[in-house]
Amino acid sequence: MPLTASDLDAAISCMMSGLLPLTDRDWSVRAGTLEWDCWHTAEHIGDCLLSYAWQLAVQPTARYVRAVATAEKDASPAEVLEFAVTGGRVLASMVRTSPAHVRAFHPAGNADPEGFAALGCNEALLHGNDIAQGFGLSLDPPRDVCRRVLSRLYPHAPTDLAHADPWTSLLWTGGRTELPGLTTPAWRPHPAPHTS
Repeated sequence: MPLTASDLDAAISCMMSGLLPLTDRDWSVRAGTLEWDCWHTAEHIGDCLLSYAWQLAVQPTARYVRAVATAEKDASPAEVLEFAVTGGRVLASMVRTSPAHVRAFHPAGNADPEGFAALGCNEALLHGNDIAQGFGLSLDPPRDVCRRVLSRLYPHAPTDLAHADPWTSLLWTGGRTELPGLTTPAWRPHPAPHTS
């Protein structure tokens, strides 16, 4: 089953519902194992998701669109989370309206709309979880969405991941956890279509 804009909507909703109750806290704390704090991690999510939407909008094949999206420096945690969610909603709209044959630059391989949707899910869930971990919590995303992200972005992952919890497997592919008997991966997501 292909990954769709609806999967991205579900990932964004999971991120938002998991993080919104935390917006009354101090987001200057470190986000999980990242070097960024929670505020800057949320800003990064918004920038990435908007940049993926821009790629689909103009379809450059050799570089990213030359722009950066930032939150206002005095944005509250709720407002910077809103910025991240906005990026996800704009990307979902672009995925819905872009023909399947569209390709646009990504350093790991020119991606189609499904590939950008998968990248958006991956970004929102992994970095959203980094923020949650800054407060000792974890997101609980839909496992079917995690399974489709794994299938779409990590076709080279070990086949025994199919028997593990999809969320744990996605955290492992992103270098956020360990799995018994497996070395932490050093490979990148594969957003290009599996067959051309």
